[in-house]
Amino acid sequence: MTSQTDSEEKVIINVVDDFDAAIQGAGYNGHFKDWRKNKDNPFAFNFEKNSKEKIFNESRGFETLSQTEEGKKVLGAIMRETGIIMLIVIVLRNIIGKIAVIFLDAVGVDIHTNLFSSGIYGGSTEIVTITVVLAVVTLLLPVMYLHKRIKMPMKAGIMHTVRDSAEIIGAIGFAMVFCTIVCLPEAYSSETKDIYTYFAGAATDVSVWTQKDFVVYTIFDVVILSILTELLFRGGIFSALRQFGDVTAIAVTTAMSVLLTGNFFAMPAALLISIVSSIGMIRSGTIFTAIIVRIVYKMYQLALVILEVDTSANMIITRNMFMICVFMLGVILAALVMIVGGRKNNRYMVTYKSEFSQSKRIAYAVRVFPFPAVAMLCVVQAISALMY
Repeated sequence: MTSQTDSEEKVIINVVDDFDAAIQGAGYNGHFKDWRKNKDNPFAFNFEKNSKEKIFNESRGFETLSQTEEGKKVLGAIMRETGIIMLIVIVLRNIIGKIAVIFLDAVGVDIHTNLFSSGIYGGSTEIVTITVVLAVVTLLLPVMYLHKRIKMPMKAGIMHTVRDSAEIIGAIGFAMVFCTIVCLPEAYSSETKDIYTYFAGAATDVSVWTQKDFVVYTIFDVVILSILTELLFRGGIFSALRQFGDVTAIAVTTAMSVLLTGNFFAMPAALLISIVSSIGMIRSGTIFTAIIVRIVYKMYQLALVILEVDTSANMIITRNMFMICVFMLGVILAALVMIVGGRKNNRYMVTYKSEFSQSKRIAYAVRVFPFPAVAMLCVVQAISALMY
């Protein structure tokens, strides 16, 4: 790139060239900038301006391009897609899913549901199959829709190169600490508990771990669902939003994660796990960190359910002792990374500075329709969950 004089640097604005995610690696930074340079992409913020030049508009005469207005236009386009993605998830989970179960029930499949609850009843194979299929569709379709709309290549939309492996350990440590703090009330109302209780009572003479359907469900819930969830929250939508700074991307995707739980008990865990996943991914350089954090959360949640439901004499640790052990291990891991490992450079987050400040960006983003309307639907769903 040709060097500029100090005077030129003061008057030339190019938000793409000014953006620097080199901390994520030169490859990622290059692919991300290439995507942003597409002038025909409404989701790419590629504002350029020479303050000494003005553009002539036939209806308004000479005018100066506004970086703030252009930023609002692009951020608004991304947030509209974000609201649509959330709506797709809600419709698939709460309407299409129930219709599918009702249809299968009507044609003789041993599967049933209640319109006023999220529970599914019937045969074990049927429950696991429909739960797996609905969960995959509910997450995979929004990911595919997002990819088609934003047109972000995989190498720019997903952080995939490990830049600091110590940060993966640190993220796991923080996840353990936060799981212990916030997961207790969530364990009493989780779908995981319903599934485990069902299999534990289906055949009291054998362990749930000898039941193939339960093992399949557990692997799916802990591993596959964690991967799909992070691809949705920490994939293309996160990368598109980080054009306006990583804090904006973290705030919006965390709000999505919290609202889509549709459960007030699950919201604190979703809030902290989303923040740890996002920061861990940024600091380590790979979405693999976010996936691992999600898996740790799922495994912790399952362990709490097992310790609560399974009262057999073979259980060698109590629930409270397990929570204390996990908390202490998490503190040790996080402290070790902070003291002797981790990234020495404190500058690991991408920033975007303009008169359109970070607080104003976030406030503007959450007001773009249909995001507020969908957020209200999520709150109504959470209130309904308390009533049934």
